[in-house]
Amino acid sequence: MAFAFWITMAGTTAPTPLYPLYGNEFGFTPFTVTVVFAVYALGVVLGLLVFGRLSDQVGRRPVLVAATLLSVAAAVVFLLAQDVAAIIVARIVSGFSAALVTGAATASLAERLGQHSRVKPATIALFANMGGLACGTLLAGILADLAPSPLRTPWIVMLVLAAVAALGVALNGESSTHRSGFSPQFQPLHIPGEIRSDFLRSAMAAGAGFAVLGVLTAVTGLFLGTVLNESSHSLTGLVVFIAFACTALGQLLVRALKPVTALPVACLGLIVAAALIATAMATSTLAPLLVGATVNGLATGIAVGHGIGSITTRSAPQHRGASVSTFFAILYSMLAVPAIGVGVLIRETSLRPAGETFSAVVATLCLGVLLSLVRTGRRAA
Repeated sequence: MAFAFWITMAGTTAPTPLYPLYGNEFGFTPFTVTVVFAVYALGVVLGLLVFGRLSDQVGRRPVLVAATLLSVAAAVVFLLAQDVAAIIVARIVSGFSAALVTGAATASLAERLGQHSRVKPATIALFANMGGLACGTLLAGILADLAPSPLRTPWIVMLVLAAVAALGVALNGESSTHRSGFSPQFQPLHIPGEIRSDFLRSAMAAGAGFAVLGVLTAVTGLFLGTVLNESSHSLTGLVVFIAFACTALGQLLVRALKPVTALPVACLGLIVAAALIATAMATSTLAPLLVGATVNGLATGIAVGHGIGSITTRSAPQHRGASVSTFFAILYSMLAVPAIGVGVLIRETSLRPAGETFSAVVATLCLGVLLSLVRTGRRAA
């Protein structure tokens, strides 16, 4: 289950270091890259809203088989792609695969291991999820540098691994004992009224961090290639790997923080990360970008962990599933929309001023959340 979760998520970030190559191959612009990235995130949001409860209705195994087969299909489309339209189709399919696998694999791991397992199912799910996002881009970057066919070999490897995962989940037994039966319906959004303020602040802070992750995923290769003259695809993969790996680590670090301090720490970290990324753009240097990716990942993970913790411990049990889906729908929307905005800015100006403007917007949003927390603390005092 963990491997199927990992490879499905890895397939969603594998295109990151390949975007400059696709740009040269098909002649599309940086704006096109951001749109190609954004349709993946929008596919995830749509998949969460439409299929969020599917594994509760028909079982974990059918949904996991479908998710891994969609991952196989996305790799095949990438492998055979001859134009931008094919890449967009592959990204939408990847988005649906991620939406299907996230809930089904997390629930299946919990059911198979139980709450008394020495290693918590939530921890395994976290590292399968974020580990896949981190490793997909690094693996594809290394293969693109070393393989004779950089736009084919990464997808052959992804295809084989996803096929192995599909076979594995197909041969595994069903873990769910209660299934309600298929009834297609739209997953309603729900913001829990009892923690509305904390929910929205956590979503805005975590969403700001996701926006940075989205922009890093979409344009890191462009920045390294055109500003730093670094043609290494492995280096592009490394930057995004660091960002997602630190996001996983941040979700673990939140357990060591008091709930009242977790969100302020996350906001401060996101402001520092935005300043570092703006510095990298202004000075055309790599070190601030690497440190900024690290700090942003840690801060984003803390904000996500705080938000999920608030929902699962303080909201009404009958609405928790819908609340979690709403939380991640906001995050993935923030992953997509700002990336398109940055693409528009790049088209109208250039990469460096677009990056600096985006960093300022992220810092301002996080500062607003931080000031809101300060005001709330004063009223409570």
